Amino acid sequence: MDTVGNMVMAKNMGGDSFRTSWFQQLLSLIYFEEHRKGIGNLETVDQVPFFEYNFRKMDFVERPSPRLFATHLPYYLVPRGLKNKKAKIIYIYRNPKDVMCSYFHFSKNVTLQVTSSFEEFMEQFLEGKVLGSLWFDHIKGWYEHKSLFNIQFLMYEEMKKDLKGSLSKVCKFLGKELSEEEMDAIVRQATFQNMKYDPRANYKNIIKTRYGLEAKGHFLRKGTIGDWKNHMTVEQNERFDKIFQRKMKDFPLKFIWDMNEE
Repeated sequence: MDTVGNMVMAKNMGGDSFRTSWFQQLLSLIYFEEHRKGIGNLETVDQVPFFEYNFRKMDFVERPSPRLFATHLPYYLVPRGLKNKKAKIIYIYRNPKDVMCSYFHFSKNVTLQVTSSFEEFMEQFLEGKVLGSLWFDHIKGWYEHKSLFNIQFLMYEEMKKDLKGSLSKVCKFLGKELSEEEMDAIVRQATFQNMKYDPRANYKNIIKTRYGLEAKGHFLRKGTIGDWKNHMTVEQNERFDKIFQRKMKDFPLKFIWDMNEE
């Protein structure tokens, strides 16, 4: 599909459930007044559908402007038309230790695709044998080819620490002007606790439809910064750090690994 003008695409690597659903909720709140006022009943996955997972069998070409999408695709698999820079892309990135831990629980408790231990899953993650392939290649690929696209990189941890400030950056990039009252309403509805119990945003219906009643636990689990400390041993952490330092040497984007880190 090359007709990608007036399109906004939010993207990250797969498996990190809250990061994806959070931005679907934010875009829905930014663009749809009825969603913001709580009078609309469309789920965020209908407002901001996945580009590569067309659950609802929508005709994407016929969607009204602006067309909003979420995706986990690497840069080389997105439509060629994105390179005309008319569409806007927001890449939400998160420290990979928390991505891995979130991905582990998502695969184990929601999609039921993982029966291995965390130790075994970590090996799969570091080898790129997971949906979305290798995390290091995914983020570096998009960053190194950023000049081809109209793209903004946004850190998940900054959103957690200052959601209103991050929302202002997003609105400026998208050219959306919202009142202070509207901004406050978005921030309030986009908190983790409010989303966890909002049927429009918590994926409960989607999980039940796609994976049946066997899916256990909440789709939105924690969404915190530094949860990797509750999963990784000292040895695992040291090994991960060595690989990260080797793979991401001289990479310019910064990462936050702990909630207290500036």
